[in-house]
Amino acid sequence: MVVSAEYLADDPASSTPFHFPVSAQLFLPESWTQDAQLRKQARVPEPISQQTKPEIALGLLDRARLWGLPIAAVVVDAGYGDNPHFLQGLDDRQVPYVCAVQSTFGVRLPQEVQASAKEVPVYGGRGQPRKPRPAPLYTVKELIEAQPASAWQTIEWREGTKGTMQVQAVALRVHWATGSSLHSTSHSRVHTGPQGWLLAERPVSEAVADDGQATPVEPQEKAEEKIKYWFSVLPEDASLQRLVLLAHARWVIEQFYEDAKQECGLDHYQGRSFNGLHRHLALVMLAYSFLMLQRLTLPLPPGEAFPPLSHTELSALCASAGAPLALPGSRPLALSDRSDQDFPSSQKLTK
Repeated sequence: MVVSAEYLADDPASSTPFHFPVSAQLFLPESWTQDAQLRKQARVPEPISQQTKPEIALGLLDRARLWGLPIAAVVVDAGYGDNPHFLQGLDDRQVPYVCAVQSTFGVRLPQEVQASAKEVPVYGGRGQPRKPRPAPLYTVKELIEAQPASAWQTIEWREGTKGTMQVQAVALRVHWATGSSLHSTSHSRVHTGPQGWLLAERPVSEAVADDGQATPVEPQEKAEEKIKYWFSVLPEDASLQRLVLLAHARWVIEQFYEDAKQECGLDHYQGRSFNGLHRHLALVMLAYSFLMLQRLTLPLPPGEAFPPLSHTELSALCASAGAPLALPGSRPLALSDRSDQDFPSSQKLTK
């Protein structure tokens, strides 16, 4: 299992956004990190210790920030969004985020959090004084199911191959939270995170009846199964369309995996060493980023992807003599072509 990070440098509403892989790291289960023989066989470096996938993801984020990438928001799937330690790590780094969560994800309502903070426990005069209790904890499914039908809005978020893509969405202000009111606010299981947005989304699955009223075309149980949830700390003035747009930004990383396997040999690695895999990942990511830059520099007609460059196009990309390179301290990846260069015979090369 590889944890990877993709950078979306373009408008998420674009059907062909500019994006490129940032970094990746192999996740090793505890059975591997604690087995000296397996570590020796796979040549796992000594500094590599047991890390959860959320911990690796936070490390990739720190690496991207160290490299100077301007990160406006972090978008992750529910495998990370449901992890309170991961959310706490993002909060500590003060990075805006939009995290997918499961229907059981816990939240608290801002007005009840404020009211709970003002409550003073009444001491009955016997035993230890009662400690403050947190506000009620709800699942995101409970809160969304309590919303009236009029709260849902139809949002157009991107142009797709079959037309404008639409969803129905609703958003509420909540705190992400853990721990029930059976524990005091000082209990290690109780945590109330910053206030943010609970975003819920479902497909546009309604038809207009003869009387002009919208009626469901599928059972309510099936419609509820298709509801997706996110928690985001985007500002309070963020629009519903902006929330939906960023929630769907993860599709670019799926495109990277699909294209990198087809075009760059991502799934062709057959080695067994830790460093060998990471070298392979680095080369694949470098090749993919090069192709994305070519795609950005040379816009292609719709439906075409990465054709071989002609001699004229290659000439147009060559820098003039003495021209500075794009990055300070960088160097060409290969020497310029020399037609007069002497090479050994093919017989000597095979030897």
